[in-house]
Parts: sequence; C-alpha cells; structure tokens
Amino acid sequence: MKRLIGYSAVLLVLTISNAFAGKCVLSVTRVACPGQEKESYAKCGGKAACSEEPAADSEAACAKAGLDGCSNGRLTITKSKEITATFDGKPVLGGKQFCKADRPDFNGCK
Repeated sequence: MKRLIGYSAVLLVLTISNAFAGKCVLSVTRVACPGQEKESYAKCGGKAACSEEPAADSEAACAKAGLDGCSNGRLTITKSKEITATFDGKPVLGGKQFCKADRPDFNGCK
C-alpha cells in the first residue's frame, strides 16, 4: 500500500510539473528540391509548412529545438528550411529565423 501511495505521489508531481511547463511551437517551412515535393513535405502532412511542438521547458530549450530542427539529412529532397519559434506564445529570440541559408546541408539539389 505504501508503495502505491509513493508511486501516486511521484506521478502527481510529474503531472503538475508538466502542466506548468511552457509550450514551445516551431513553425517549419520546407523548400523542396524540384520534383521532390511529395517526399519533402511528407513530414508536414503533404504541405510545405506546419507546426511542431517539441518538449522544451524553457525559452532556451525551445531555441535549441529550433536550431536542431534545421538539420537536413535529405540533401537531394529538401533544399532548405525556415524555422521560427514561440515559447508560451511569445516569439523566441525576437522571431529570429534559425536556419541560415548558407548551411552546408542546404542547396544540395541536383
């Protein structure tokens, strides 16, 4: 019985802490390589732009998620990305676009 109460207390603390955690929303827009729109946009349900909600408990963690989202492993499918973020409804870093156009993993279309 004591174990059940202990587990319940831990679960309650985790639930409450998650309820007060901020909400990070990334706005992601992909530019597809010519003829690769279907594959490039698949992560956004077939659209060039969509929102993602990574787990982030601070504005800094949300900014890191935005920067990490710029990574492009599909060089001949996705030409580039643009990502902005909000944390608790406020623009992260003043609405800065995280993905630099001159990244080496962008513009790899052939």
